[in-house]
Amino acid sequence: MSELYGACIIGQSGGPTSVINASAYGVIRTALDSKYITKVYGAAHGIKGVLDDDLYDMGAEAAYELELLLHTPSSALGSCRYKLKDSSVDDTDYKRILEIFKKYDVRYFFYNGGNDSMDTCNKISKYMQSVGYECRIMGVPKTIDNDLFGTDHCPGFASAAKYVATSCMELYHDSRVYDKNMICVVEIMGRHAGWLAASSAVAAYMGQGPDLVYVPEVDFDMEKFLADVERIYKESGECFVAVSEGIHDSTGKLIAEYGAENAPVDAFGHKQLGGLASTLVNILKERLGDVKMRGIELSLLQRCAAHCASETDVKESFLAGKSAVDFAVSGVTDKMVGFKRTTDENGNYKCEIALMELTDVANTEKKLPREWINEDGNGINKQYIDYIMPLIQGAPEMVFENGLPRFAKLKKVHPKQA
Repeated sequence: MSELYGACIIGQSGGPTSVINASAYGVIRTALDSKYITKVYGAAHGIKGVLDDDLYDMGAEAAYELELLLHTPSSALGSCRYKLKDSSVDDTDYKRILEIFKKYDVRYFFYNGGNDSMDTCNKISKYMQSVGYECRIMGVPKTIDNDLFGTDHCPGFASAAKYVATSCMELYHDSRVYDKNMICVVEIMGRHAGWLAASSAVAAYMGQGPDLVYVPEVDFDMEKFLADVERIYKESGECFVAVSEGIHDSTGKLIAEYGAENAPVDAFGHKQLGGLASTLVNILKERLGDVKMRGIELSLLQRCAAHCASETDVKESFLAGKSAVDFAVSGVTDKMVGFKRTTDENGNYKCEIALMELTDVANTEKKLPREWINEDGNGINKQYIDYIMPLIQGAPEMVFENGLPRFAKLKKVHPKQA
């Protein structure tokens, strides 16, 4: 092992999840316990905190509060959507990052996020190599979209999938309360990949879920959709539809844009979606007339419902953070920690750590396999059920106070105050 002593920074970026803090805790706890890492800093709002010299001394936090991060939703350190330019075009940010790294003797950098975050991590890693500054840089994955290349699944996805499946089971019952039932359209997150929307099929597998599921991997045909819903409603007097927010027509136009032509975009050029369920309900009303309908958007609850998390996801998320530190202090850099699916001696699901090249992860998106979607493009096959079921097991072992979850309360002490 090549010994390297110095401080580390952990930052979180992109959309949060219900277990992203479990990964952060894996990094923080392991780094605090490492003899090679002299100080552990948290970056306020991701890479923005590094650029702004806005860091937290994680060693000043109570051990009990840090442990509560395991079941605390959202990004405890704060997040951002800040896109670094290529250093060959503008190296201003990179020079500033190097300045901060030198100021605090940072020799380890861990960035916890999704596709865009891995792009940031990759750019910083390559820049530090180009200027000869020794700093071991590791990506720690997270995304409810489950679209990161190379890893079997992503921390955060299973808990969101479990929430979606559970919510669909609950909505299934609620939509059948009255003598006159209804058409229910549920909008689920997933911009380019249908992994999360497909989890609604788990509810159907349990006998209490949607009749139709639409994902971005298959072009959405409006006329076929209307015909599908009308047929099912006429046959049963009700219809339950699950749709991914990123479904699009054959031209690539998002169906969500049918009702929002001028949707705003974020720093990475992603349209801020929403309102798809309402758009589809309005179109259905034109077709079917006086039928009770409801459009439901699960929205942010999909990514912050820690009370409905998968304990398997919590444990694997912590493992991802811990492994990133263990690999870094052993001499590894410029990688993302990923998961490899294996089985134990009894044939049961087992998760192992595998390392991915940051360059590959940053530039590749993992889609739901087409063969996991039915031929008509309006349902999910059993391959997906077999894939997801081991990931959603276990209930969160949370601490409660007065009947409510006790989440972490960090002091967020800046180094100069410590």
